[in-house]
Amino acid sequence: MPEQGKLIVILGPTACGKSGLGVALAKRYNGEVVSADSRQVYRGLDLGTGKVTAEEMAGVPHHLLDVVDPGEPFSVAQFQPMAYEAINGILSRGKVPFLVGGTGLYVRAVAQGYVFHEAPPDPALRQELEALPIEDLRDRLTAAGVPLDDDCYHNRPRLVRLLEKCQNGEDPHAEAERDPRYGVLTLGVGYPRETVCQRIDDRLIARLESGMVEEVAELRKNGVSDAFLEGLGLEYRYILRYLTGDIPTQDALIDQLGRAIKRFAKRQVSWFKKDKDVHWLDMTADPVSEASQLIDAFLS
Repeated sequence: MPEQGKLIVILGPTACGKSGLGVALAKRYNGEVVSADSRQVYRGLDLGTGKVTAEEMAGVPHHLLDVVDPGEPFSVAQFQPMAYEAINGILSRGKVPFLVGGTGLYVRAVAQGYVFHEAPPDPALRQELEALPIEDLRDRLTAAGVPLDDDCYHNRPRLVRLLEKCQNGEDPHAEAERDPRYGVLTLGVGYPRETVCQRIDDRLIARLESGMVEEVAELRKNGVSDAFLEGLGLEYRYILRYLTGDIPTQDALIDQLGRAIKRFAKRQVSWFKKDKDVHWLDMTADPVSEASQLIDAFLS
């Protein structure tokens, strides 16, 4: 397919400033932001996902936040065409699209143009698989020789879909076929490991003080299932366990959740480092100026 325009991607591990950098650069280049986060698509998942607030958006339009109700299945194959539509709309308005997010599979699906081959779901098989604990789903995929990336490890709907593909005789990674839609400049954000860990600790305390536990309690009150919250992983999984008494104290919650987020950030770095086309920015210096030099050359 012919190139339709230019897309700037901002990626990197959690707590490293992707959202803020995206807003600053979008303001500088008359751009709009398309979120590439597998949990921020859900309404009501705000503090737990680090969703950018209206104030933090600073007037920059953001797309693909709050597009599906919690509890509903949502996959990268659904995300991709929605992202294409948002990006094409931005380009048609003469603006610059910024794809910003930490879900590596979502980013790559759009930036690299993954081609998905989705067979019709098998309701009986899906019912059988959805009744299994998430650990059993992972074990079955591992036994089938299917590697699990960080983006699907805690994503129950995606694990179920991968198993459906395997049992239907499909290649679960058929999306490796590419049909790129855009010229892409990819910018990476990050800090030294010890700095990332400190930023995670500071952000976790701030979110808890802002009401993250209450957010999860409200979701449950409004009918969101514990199974769905467990499948979201990280903040939602650990706060659910705190609310149900499996984690006895808030200090224990902070300790266990903090360590889980740090492990996740480490896996994210490993995932993103596989992409040799990423321009990694020095976030300890002046990342806006550094990124602007790259963007000026890319857009010229």
